[in-house]
Amino acid sequence: MPHTVVNLKRVEDAAEKFGMPPGLEARFGRTSLGLQKSGVTLYKMDSGYKIPWGHTHGEQEEVYLVLSGSATVQFDDGSVELGEWDAVGIPPEVPRSFQAGPDGAELIAFGAGAKGDAEMIQDFW
Repeated sequence: MPHTVVNLKRVEDAAEKFGMPPGLEARFGRTSLGLQKSGVTLYKMDSGYKIPWGHTHGEQEEVYLVLSGSATVQFDDGSVELGEWDAVGIPPEVPRSFQAGPDGAELIAFGAGAKGDAEMIQDFW
């Protein structure tokens, strides 16, 4: 049975690659895992770091799981606080962004959808 094993902490940091300010790591595993219809991303944010943009999807729903620390998920109509091992499921069309809590946050994002399904929202906050 074909399969691929990838350590997400060894995947290239796309935040650094795309010139994001210090305090955020984003390690997208889709390509490294050879996935076509799903994806997994490891995010690591320093204390209080706020991802400066929001996003939605056309079809892809997502699940975010906090591994360590805490985070606030900001929606266009409110927010929710997440602690360690809390998971939140978000429908495709719901705008979202994240801010790390006082101890930072490490979280995993899972999604099922085609590559390029995201629509970025600048000046989300």
